[in-house]
Amino acid sequence: MSHDAPFDLVLRQARLADDAAPTDIGIRQGRIASLGSLPDAAGPVLDAGGRAVLPGFVDTHVHLDKACLLGRCCHDHGSLSDAIRAVSALKRDFTVEDVYARGARVLEKAIVKGTTRMRTHVEVDPRAGLRSFEAIRALKRDYAWAVELQICVFPQEGLTNDPGTEELLVAALKAGADLLGGCPYTDSDPQTQIARLFAIAGDFDVDLDFHLDFDLDPSWRHLDDICRQTRGHGYQNRVAIGHVTKLSALPPEQFASAASLLAESGVALTVLPSTDLYLTGRDITHNVPRGLTAAHRLVQQGVTCSIATNNVLNPFTPFGDASLLRMANFYANVAQVGPGDFGGCIDLVTHLPAKLMKLTDYGIAVGNPADLVVLDSLSRSDALAELAEPVMVFKHGRQTVRREPAQLLRG
Repeated sequence: MSHDAPFDLVLRQARLADDAAPTDIGIRQGRIASLGSLPDAAGPVLDAGGRAVLPGFVDTHVHLDKACLLGRCCHDHGSLSDAIRAVSALKRDFTVEDVYARGARVLEKAIVKGTTRMRTHVEVDPRAGLRSFEAIRALKRDYAWAVELQICVFPQEGLTNDPGTEELLVAALKAGADLLGGCPYTDSDPQTQIARLFAIAGDFDVDLDFHLDFDLDPSWRHLDDICRQTRGHGYQNRVAIGHVTKLSALPPEQFASAASLLAESGVALTVLPSTDLYLTGRDITHNVPRGLTAAHRLVQQGVTCSIATNNVLNPFTPFGDASLLRMANFYANVAQVGPGDFGGCIDLVTHLPAKLMKLTDYGIAVGNPADLVVLDSLSRSDALAELAEPVMVFKHGRQTVRREPAQLLRG
């Protein structure tokens, strides 16, 4: 493309790789039109100042509908099931306006921290009805200027044991839900839940994303059934699973076998560090296990993996600012990742989750949407290590976030 044509915006001195010299990014009609040195008159200019510039972060697993519930329920629970029961009691009274307000609070946190694409899981059942789904659908519309939202509807408290839930899931899919989720470990008949969800997904031609194997007992798991059903339905590269903390309890040879099964079946996996660590091993008094599945090691064996936010400020996870860079840093700490693999941790919140979500137009390349985050660091590895703040964020070439770098006021 000719450098003589004016651009809507030129982002100067953008460092696209740790060992690369800064370059210019020319943006036209919301897309990257040029990568390379551009003349002064090429268009309006913003200066990245040699800072690291990444494609916008991609969050594959968030629960906007039940976020920000601190203060509405007690936190004396000690297990995953306690957290599920606590939210179950609350969601009966959720209104569309309430879910919208709490979801918007988290979306705005995520936008400020550099997220430009997100998949949110939404509970649909006779207690919540379609109210949460309606609220999240409105958020998807109202925040499209800054973040693209995929809506995954799922039965948190079971399917076969919860009459009316399947009909509500179908209604949500007919009303525009993007994909279907599951949670077999809460169902009285998990194998039947898995089979029904594959059948429904096939009817609507949508992808699947399961909460799976969220404990430390390696003597049983639903992973094998998911992989079998994926192959049987021809759903390779259309299925994701989240948590799967059981894998953290496997010795190396069994872990490698599970990784091969996932890779061969085309099943992707999302690790949710904050929730996985907060809820795992709470009944153990000492030498408490981390319960964190080694995503970076699965990637080495050909599995598509991501790191995601999951819950924010609720009984599942009473923490969170929706920063994927912070989550990647947290993962690297707990998984004992050394500096040589910091770039791989960045991949777990950028290119790999984009692959999981099948985003074919993702990344800093000519022709792709100009979804960019400028970090207050000279390299992406340093940004991970130091938790550098985004100073600029762009969605489709439009600046959505501006933050002035901190300045020391010397006496």
